[in-house]
Amino acid sequence: MKITALKTFIVPPRWLFLKIETDEGICGWGEPIVEGRAHTVQTAVDELSDYLIGKDPMRIEDLWSVMYRGAFYRGGPILMSAIAGVDQALWDIKGRAYGQPVHQLLGGACRDRIRVYSWVGGDSPGDVAAQAVKAVAAGFTALKMNGTERMQIVDSHARIDQLVATLSEVRAAVGPNIGLAVDFHGRVHRPMAKQLIRELDQFRLMFIEEPLLSDHLDAIAEVTRGSATPIALGERLYSRWDFRKVLESRVVDIIQPDLSHAGGITECRKIAAMAEAYDVALAPHCPLGPIALAACLQVDAVSYNAFIQEQSLGIHYNGPDRDLLAYLVDPDVFTYKDGMVDIPQGPGLGIEIDEKRVIAAAATGHRWRNPLWRHADGSVAEW
Repeated sequence: MKITALKTFIVPPRWLFLKIETDEGICGWGEPIVEGRAHTVQTAVDELSDYLIGKDPMRIEDLWSVMYRGAFYRGGPILMSAIAGVDQALWDIKGRAYGQPVHQLLGGACRDRIRVYSWVGGDSPGDVAAQAVKAVAAGFTALKMNGTERMQIVDSHARIDQLVATLSEVRAAVGPNIGLAVDFHGRVHRPMAKQLIRELDQFRLMFIEEPLLSDHLDAIAEVTRGSATPIALGERLYSRWDFRKVLESRVVDIIQPDLSHAGGITECRKIAAMAEAYDVALAPHCPLGPIALAACLQVDAVSYNAFIQEQSLGIHYNGPDRDLLAYLVDPDVFTYKDGMVDIPQGPGLGIEIDEKRVIAAAATGHRWRNPLWRHADGSVAEW
């Protein structure tokens, strides 16, 4: 079997899909994307295709090594996301060739389903609480929300009070047994992070995400000292070498590699195994499309330390006609029940992409960019 073509599709709301074709008619799909840099990653995939066309798609480990090690420069969000999408598609091809889900080729599942969480937002504590109640009514048993809007390196205590008020209202609305996570989103700097974290212990959170940017790994131990809340990060790390530093620091309880950013199934399987050796949990980052989620679920299936999966159904980035299920032939493959989703059992990634709809949507495409925020003094704020 030989690779004959790599075709990319920039589709709304903010995704990039990849189809790899072979001379035996078996095709695989991947999702190589950096949100806000879809066209850049598309170009990186095209550059990788110079080597990949004509190669045997079954030799995934060798192809991964060539894509990563075969050029002088390596790592970073663009290259690793391009590799990730190619890797997902190669595993999809391999699974389809053998008529088995990817998790069977990785050793077989250690779980049948996994818990999922829903993102909730809103402009006031009451709005957030109302969205939380709606998500719980839809069957979710775990929720995540942003901790704060823009926050300067030293900011008003009113920002802290606002988050406390929001969490108080949400916790009162959904009760004590719904899992709540708060994402600092890298917006918070060390002087404010210490105060915020201290105030949040009372809410018995499932985790705090990115209490500081991963660039400041050495300071996380300081800002979380004395807190009982688990700490999660990893969406802006791209390889096992990036995660090695996190694991060796022993300040993180949950890692969140993104299977569309961190080298795909091949790399994230290794990252998950590394984390298990440090007794660190796995919760893959995935506010993306259906191919990325399907890839995550294949790794979740074989990773003992996986405990929850992010997903984008209903997330504000999407929209009713371009949501998570819009490009699937069978949307029921991601049916959620009792706050969980079953591991797909179909061949490859376990999903069927509606190619006609993808092609039609790609005619429109997108140029999604994240918002640019500024503080009251005019300086740029972290989004």
